[in-house]
Amino acid sequence: MQYIHLLDLNTNVTVLEVGPKSLILQDNHQLVAGPLPFVVIPPGHYCVIRNPVKQPCEPGKQFDLNHGHREIRFFKEPFPLYPGEAIEGVRNVASYKPGIKALPVIGPNEGLRLTAIVDHIDGEEERKAGDMWQLEGPLTYRPTPYAKIETRVTPRIIKHGEALRLKAKQGLIDKKGKNRVTSEQWLIRDPGAYLPGAYEEVLGVEKAHTLTETTALHMRAKQTCTDALGKKRNAGEEWLVTSEDTEMYIPEVFEEVVAEVTQTVLSRKDYCIVMDPIDSKGRNQLGKKELRKGVTSFFLHPGEDLDGGILNSYILEADEALVLSAVDHFDDDSAKKKCHRSPGDRWMIFGPVEYIPPIEVAVKAQRIAVPLCENEGIYVRDTQTGAVRAVMGPQSYLLRAYEELWEKDLPDDVENILKNGGGIGSGDIRKMAYFESSINLSLTRAEGRDKTQVIVYRCPGNTAVQVYDYLRKTARVIFGPDLVVLGPQENFNVLCLSAGKPKKPDALKTICLMLGPDFITDIIEVETSDHARLKIKIAMNNFFEVDRGNDESEQAIFSVPDYIGNACKSVASRIRGKVAQVAFDEFHRYSTSLIKKAVFGVDKDGVIKQRLRFDANQLVVTNVDIQSIEPVDLQMSESLSKSVQMAIEISTKSIERAAEHEAKRTEQMAKGLLERQKLTNEKEAENARVKLFELRAITAAVESSGQSKSEAQAQAERLLIEGESAIEVAKLKAEAAEVELLAELESQRMEKDGELQHQKRLNELELQKAKELAEIETDKFAAMVEALSAKTISKIARSGPESEAGLLKGLGIQNVLITDGTTPLNLYQSPSGFSQAGMMS
Repeated sequence: MQYIHLLDLNTNVTVLEVGPKSLILQDNHQLVAGPLPFVVIPPGHYCVIRNPVKQPCEPGKQFDLNHGHREIRFFKEPFPLYPGEAIEGVRNVASYKPGIKALPVIGPNEGLRLTAIVDHIDGEEERKAGDMWQLEGPLTYRPTPYAKIETRVTPRIIKHGEALRLKAKQGLIDKKGKNRVTSEQWLIRDPGAYLPGAYEEVLGVEKAHTLTETTALHMRAKQTCTDALGKKRNAGEEWLVTSEDTEMYIPEVFEEVVAEVTQTVLSRKDYCIVMDPIDSKGRNQLGKKELRKGVTSFFLHPGEDLDGGILNSYILEADEALVLSAVDHFDDDSAKKKCHRSPGDRWMIFGPVEYIPPIEVAVKAQRIAVPLCENEGIYVRDTQTGAVRAVMGPQSYLLRAYEELWEKDLPDDVENILKNGGGIGSGDIRKMAYFESSINLSLTRAEGRDKTQVIVYRCPGNTAVQVYDYLRKTARVIFGPDLVVLGPQENFNVLCLSAGKPKKPDALKTICLMLGPDFITDIIEVETSDHARLKIKIAMNNFFEVDRGNDESEQAIFSVPDYIGNACKSVASRIRGKVAQVAFDEFHRYSTSLIKKAVFGVDKDGVIKQRLRFDANQLVVTNVDIQSIEPVDLQMSESLSKSVQMAIEISTKSIERAAEHEAKRTEQMAKGLLERQKLTNEKEAENARVKLFELRAITAAVESSGQSKSEAQAQAERLLIEGESAIEVAKLKAEAAEVELLAELESQRMEKDGELQHQKRLNELELQKAKELAEIETDKFAAMVEALSAKTISKIARSGPESEAGLLKGLGIQNVLITDGTTPLNLYQSPSGFSQAGMMS
């Protein structure tokens, strides 16, 4: 079926013409559209007609359209479109199929969201333009022209351990019948499929927090609400959710997770102090502390904190102790006797013990007994009195409650002196060798000296050390070899000595005074009466003359700080004064005696004294030796050098002549030895040459006979091998033949043995057979004799020979010999094989 739209040009009206028919267009007619097929709506489909007719009329008639309206047409008879009608979604009228739509089928747990286009009444509901509502399946929706399909709503699957977070776009009543205001949020916790309402906005899926025995949630309320466990919470309130409350926790919309709390576990040796613990009502007790000991486990509630974290209990050994101080009043029952402690009290607890301090006690220090060997010690200070003392070994010392280690500081010079064994100096100073044996390795460590240890110094032998006590303002002297132990208020007396050549002041700093005997070397410059300036290098032997045990004498040796410089200056002044009185020639001849007279002086008899004593510090000089004398003036030095050089040349030439004579003598002896050695070597060479010729002859003989001998030996060895092989083959063949013969012999023997055994068995069987037959015949004859009886046989025997023969023949007996009463009767000769039988008459 088809239809056309025909325009009447006279009336300007377009009409509908429906087939089947043939139509001839008039001059005033114009074909607007067509021919077009009827619109066919299959079952389960619909279409939307825009500007539908108000009321259908017959084809060719004029009609009215509802402009701006929409009409929904479902499955029915095919129909044409009136002029002005259009199928929504179709541009080409000839192809209307894109405008045919299937009816929306809403499955289970699905929905269709609709919006009212105009005010209308939907069943019993009054809808206003812009209203939105939702149809839930399962159903098939028949669209209306008053509502528009916004979207198809799919369900949100809520899994176990999840919740759907929703927000109200405007005031509504949710599926549980609860009023919701605009922008209100809530959670859907029921597992399964949930279909959000028309005014419900899905914000997301909230995952559940899994709670174990070792984890918990620290929650906070954003505003006053009811938590997920049904308990009312005030705004800002914080609480803890553990596995005892629930295994999985999904916070409500007004709850927030502050943090995930891990369980605090205390072992047997652990403890902790909880700050601001909660009470039975769940409130924090601000400023209060609580001691918790292991073995236990707990969660820290909001507001609680650990003072110092998890602490280990103090395990004290026998040589350890704890210094404790009370911060509050409490009764101490850790001691043997219960006592009351007040704030500020200080005491100690000694090991062996395991100790956990109460909250009223602060641990000030943990002490370990300091092991001190002999000559070791520590400085100990009493914190109450401030007194410092030195505790020496051998012992193990444990500091008391009001004692502490005290550090003793030393001046930098003393520190360096102790590190170097007792002295420090610039340049090459001979006396530094005295201190090498006294170097303390503990002072040379990279980390430095332990200032709490008592300072000890090994005083070298034949030296003295002065120690000054600043508290008592006294000094004591220690003579080596000995050990110097410094008290807390003591320090070493540092000597600044002159050293070098010539002597320089303060070149050597030391705490040791070398008592001697020792020597001092110095270079002094003098001038003779004729103005000859000379440098004299002298060495003085010296020692200290000290009365040990006499304190005044001992202290006197340290009265002059630079005893070396003082002695050198004094001796130099004496030498200069003496040399200035004599001329150069005289001094050159008698320098030694002049210098000794100048230094030591002479007695009343003009004899040079033997020593020079300095009373101020008891230093004694016993000898002065001149090591060298050099003129300061260059010309004089050259003259002396020439004279010395000439003397050296003369000495050198005499030595050269002697050496030359000795060399010639040695050369002659060497030549004689060389000639003798040549002759010996030639003799040995000739002997070796003879041996060489002999070896060559032997070698030639071996070379000439070697090949034939080798061939003969090879041929002989070949024949020997062949003969041995033939012998071996013959032996093997003989052994094989012997084995074969033995096997054949054994086989024959076994065969003969078998035949013999077989024949023996046959003979035995024959013998057994004959024996049994004889027994049968004997039994038969005995039975016959018994049957005839002895009388009958006797009568037969007395009858005539013929009758006997006939009788015996009748009995089957042949060749029977009848005898008298004493002769046996042969009755056993019969056809059956009996040989003889005897019978008594």
